[in-house]
Amino acid sequence: MSPSQVEERLSKLEAEVTQLKLSLVNSANTVKPWWENIVGTFADDPSFEEAIAIGREYRQSYKDLFEPSEVE
Repeated sequence: MSPSQVEERLSKLEAEVTQLKLSLVNSANTVKPWWENIVGTFADDPSFEEAIAIGREYRQSYKDLFEPSEVE
């Protein structure tokens, strides 16, 4: 490649990088975090409440196996 071709290609790449940076900044400001999309999905859902209770029982069963000093 001749020096003028390299300069032209470099200019195009720099313009593309600038455009990508701008679009990244703009999208970062408008995209909601993933958890905001699911907030409230399980509100008043008996199956979810049951899953929470089962998880709590499971964790408690392990907690009861050990003395408090052993868990830390």
